[in-house]
Amino acid sequence: MAQEITQLRPQTEQTLNEALSFEGVGLHSGAPVHMRLLPAPAGSGIVFRRTDLDNFEIPANGRNVAKVSYATSLMRQGVLISTTEHLLSAFIGYGVDNVIVEIDNLEVPILDGSALPYVSEFQRTGLKRQRRRREVIKVLKPVEVEEGGKFIGVYPGEGYGIDYSIDFAPPIGRSRFLGDLATGAYAHLIAPARTFGFKEDEPMLRNMGLIRGVSDACAIIIGGGEVQNGDLRFADEFVRHKVLDLIGDLALAGRRMEGRVVAERAGHAMHTALVSRLMRDRGAWELAPVMEEMQEPVTAVA
Repeated sequence: MAQEITQLRPQTEQTLNEALSFEGVGLHSGAPVHMRLLPAPAGSGIVFRRTDLDNFEIPANGRNVAKVSYATSLMRQGVLISTTEHLLSAFIGYGVDNVIVEIDNLEVPILDGSALPYVSEFQRTGLKRQRRRREVIKVLKPVEVEEGGKFIGVYPGEGYGIDYSIDFAPPIGRSRFLGDLATGAYAHLIAPARTFGFKEDEPMLRNMGLIRGVSDACAIIIGGGEVQNGDLRFADEFVRHKVLDLIGDLALAGRRMEGRVVAERAGHAMHTALVSRLMRDRGAWELAPVMEEMQEPVTAVA
């Protein structure tokens, strides 16, 4: 008599089924940029390639983190890739392990200010399974970063739990997000959340050489205590976008986390500081295979 039993097998890495193209402008540079995402071999990870600079490559990892203020940038041998967090978030959130990012300028295009354009293309074309088993960074002991009333920590736990709190001026106020990335809910709960900024900060940021590419189409603009450019996609879209940024910044550890992240009023600098501190403490984590359930027909003999 045949019956179904549940077995576990290692998940395997994934890459893109086909090349995908995007174009737009950089949020801070305002520079036009063309970008292609290409399938990559198993075990190669996420690698940026500057096609305008003789295909110079910058792997997306903590060793290459450069500036982290209003965006997360990577630099290797003086070559820069800026505003990487939304794209990296889409890769980790949707489960893309290996990809080459060809880009012809210094900044990833902002598109609509979220990770949704990337995820929509991943959903349309699908992903390709590879033979190499997928591993996660399994957190073994707490690692924390605290500075000026801001806090972020990562703790042992199953899945990829996130507890993120923010506290801004109205109309945002205090907001909290609790969720688990391992449930597969990234595409509809996190990816659509857009970046945001306050109108009164615009002169200061422009004087710093930032937000030259900002528009109503790529960010939520807040002024006079209200959203000035349309409806929110979620009532708590602001904190969801901070979670989106967090996932992208923590991708610089090289793999998805297995554990629980708690953040209070953190930002890019603290996200990447946590990556650095975790990676330096080799006793705080280990690489572990990701297992998935599968149903196997088994014949029982009486």
